[in-house]
Amino acid sequence: MKVIGITGGVGAGKSAVLDYLAANHNCRVIKADLAAHQLEEPGGACYEPLVALLGDEILDAAGKIDRKKMAARIFEDSALLQKVNDIVHPAVKAYLLSEIAKEKESGERDFLFIEAALLIEEGYAGIVDGLWYIRADESVRRQRLKGSRGYSDEKTDAILKSQLSDEAFLKHCGVVIENNGALLSVYEQIEKELGEDQWQK
Repeated sequence: MKVIGITGGVGAGKSAVLDYLAANHNCRVIKADLAAHQLEEPGGACYEPLVALLGDEILDAAGKIDRKKMAARIFEDSALLQKVNDIVHPAVKAYLLSEIAKEKESGERDFLFIEAALLIEEGYAGIVDGLWYIRADESVRRQRLKGSRGYSDEKTDAILKSQLSDEAFLKHCGVVIENNGALLSVYEQIEKELGEDQWQK
């Protein structure tokens, strides 16, 4: 089984790639964001540390962490955000390492795809067999964010500013999937890459 990291900037179309992979290959897809959400549930590895750090005011009536309340609590407080990241990111990485080990032991799947915006920054290159960069021009990404998510230009500006540059992604990723137009082209690129000898068992 090969472990492949999927990364790229907001609006690049990572979800479309993951949906195709899940539907057409013997694989498992893990999204780091969803893994983090699970770990923040009551009983999860991040729940008690986050509540201890941020206080009961981030909880909803059922005692679960309210993500909007948590976001408001750390908004524009970079020191507090860093403390939250110091809790969540190592826990997510530990979870992913555990899941990789389970999948390799079972031997049932050909691929495990891990999607995360911060794969490079968090050092995931050391735990995957390869990194794929899902790339789209900035103008295309802006159009998608405005059309599908209703983001303002100001919000998009802020998000793009906080993410790695195109050059940084290209430097670290061995495979680039261009996603500026028709999805058929994206699917063809995926099949070409997965047909290469390096990805076979």
